[in-house]
Order: sequence, then C-alpha cells, then structure tokens
Amino acid sequence: MTIRVLIADDQELVRTGLSMILSAQPDIEVVGEASDGNEAITLARRLRPDVCLFDIRMPDLDGIEATRILAGPDVDDPMAVVIITTFDLDAYVFEALRAGARGFLLKDAGPELLAQAVRAAAGGDALIAPNVTVRLLEAFSGAQPAAVPPQPIEPLTEREEQVLAEVARGLSNTEIASALYITLSTVKSHVASLMTKLGARNRVEIAIWAHQTGRMRGGR
Repeated sequence: MTIRVLIADDQELVRTGLSMILSAQPDIEVVGEASDGNEAITLARRLRPDVCLFDIRMPDLDGIEATRILAGPDVDDPMAVVIITTFDLDAYVFEALRAGARGFLLKDAGPELLAQAVRAAAGGDALIAPNVTVRLLEAFSGAQPAAVPPQPIEPLTEREEQVLAEVARGLSNTEIASALYITLSTVKSHVASLMTKLGARNRVEIAIWAHQTGRMRGGR
C-alpha cells in the first residue's frame, strides 16, 4: 500500500528536500505541499492524505493550530499528523503533541527516521525520537502547574507499567516486544489497554502522562 503524504513548511527548500527524501521510498508518495497552515488544512481536507507532515512555525496559521483542527480531540475523523521541527526543546512541540500530533522529529533526523515516522503514523502508531522526546517531555512535565494528573480508570498492571515506561522512552511496538520478551500482539494489547485506562488518544499522550506522573523518574 502506498502511503500518501502532505508536507507543510514555509521554506520551499525544506519542502523540496522532504519531498525528495520521501518520494525516494517505494511505498511513499507526496501528494501535496503547503507553505502555511491555512493552505495545509485546505489541502488536507481535499486530498485526505494518510499522513500530514507539518512544521511548527508557519505564517497565518502555525502547525499547532493546523494539527488541532485536523487531529484534535473534537475532530470526528482525525488525521495522522507528524510534527517536524528545527528546535528540539521548542515549547510549541509539547502543545502540538497535546493537539493530537502522533509524534515529532527534528529536521536533521535523516531519511531513514523520517520514513519510519511516516510509516508509523500511517499504521496508527507513533515514532517519538527518544533522544529528543524524553528531554522535552521531562522539561515540560516538570514545568506544568502542580495539579494532580488524571488517574487511570483502573490500576495499571505490572506489565502495563513496563510497557508504559518503554512507550515513554520512545520505543516502537516491535522494540518493546524485543525488550520485554513478549509478542508484538501482546504489546499492542497492552498499549490499547493503556489508552483506555488513561483516556489517551495515542501513544504520545501515554508518554506525556508517564512523564507528568513521574513514571520516568521512578515515581508511582
């Protein structure tokens, strides 16, 4: 199956570079390019791509708002959005993840990781670059107001806690299966259970919750 991608970035050279990288993949097709958030929304609604690849800082409407409009909690049929940015500790990245983005990468992540992120998003998964995401989530979870984080509707099992930690580290389902010596289907089952118990729409929100509740710092 060919994965159809829409790219939105206000820099033409960046759009061209991303398009060339993705178009070189046998299973990925770039179906549209946009230079600002409004154009991105218009094209996304018309083309219905499998994955939207958005920059954060764009004129008229930025990538965060575009993500919220296309993939936010109030959207009946949310699209898969991946944020790609120059800034590994940009405050807007956290808001973009909360707005519904499935993951994010730096623009210098490289062709392989970029293609992996697109494939993961198209498959309903999310690729979170561990070297960037863990630092960012820790920084922003620590900066959040001292409100009590939402509690799971049911206590997490020991195995769910283990899977939670690996998701928060940025591991894919396949990597989690290998790390915990369990099957891929078992990992998917635990991730689905975590989403239900935590009220999370995707694994990015699972990772955010893990950091906000101190799971990654040894807290319970």
